[in-house]
Amino acid sequence: MAGMDLSEVAERLAARRPASGTYIIGVTGAVAAGKSVFAADLAEHLAGAGERVELVCTDGFLFSNARLTELDILNQKGFPPSYDHAALRAALESVRRAPTAFPGYSHVTYDIDPALARTLDPPAILVIEGLNLIPTHGPSLIDCLIYLDAEEADLEAWYVARFLGLWEAAEHDPASFYARFRHMSRPETEGLAKMVWEKVNLKNLHDHIAPARDQADLVVRKGPGHEIVAVEARAQNTLP
Repeated sequence: MAGMDLSEVAERLAARRPASGTYIIGVTGAVAAGKSVFAADLAEHLAGAGERVELVCTDGFLFSNARLTELDILNQKGFPPSYDHAALRAALESVRRAPTAFPGYSHVTYDIDPALARTLDPPAILVIEGLNLIPTHGPSLIDCLIYLDAEEADLEAWYVARFLGLWEAAEHDPASFYARFRHMSRPETEGLAKMVWEKVNLKNLHDHIAPARDQADLVVRKGPGHEIVAVEARAQNTLP
């Protein structure tokens, strides 16, 4: 990731680390903000200090497509009602003291994938990335929350590029969720991606994701190339 390295982020995180036990770090931000790549880079950076670091994603706590269809909210995937909040809280509580199962999600099939589930022993540091990290019931279980911030125009461009990449890959993968769009031309697919961004992901950002920016301990600002351009530390103990 070009621009600033992760050293400043790591230093800020060290200052907020609990005296003992598993340190749970959350990474959130808009759809396509680069949460997965940032979290993986951060986990690798922190593991370089010799500690056991595990990385998980909140996507595993989405309800299955079948369940979302039953609830008639498949078109709201990623919105708060599409997550199993109780299961997510239970996992974050458990992983501090016992082996804990974390379900997995495939961005190719666009659904929960049991083959990607993992059971983790309590690590020194757990990095969890994704949406739905603002607590809805009870106090936060995240020790430090990082919000990835970027211009909305950049977020849209990143989302459209990701959508097109998955659409292209689906040409030779009939199991891919995006295979259903292969009959469309590239301009048509790009138009679809822009529509989904505007009607679904931008609304989710404004209504449900952006409030996490004001509750985050660290706000990491990204430039057009996903580079880190600024790291802003908020007052400690700001999470409810």
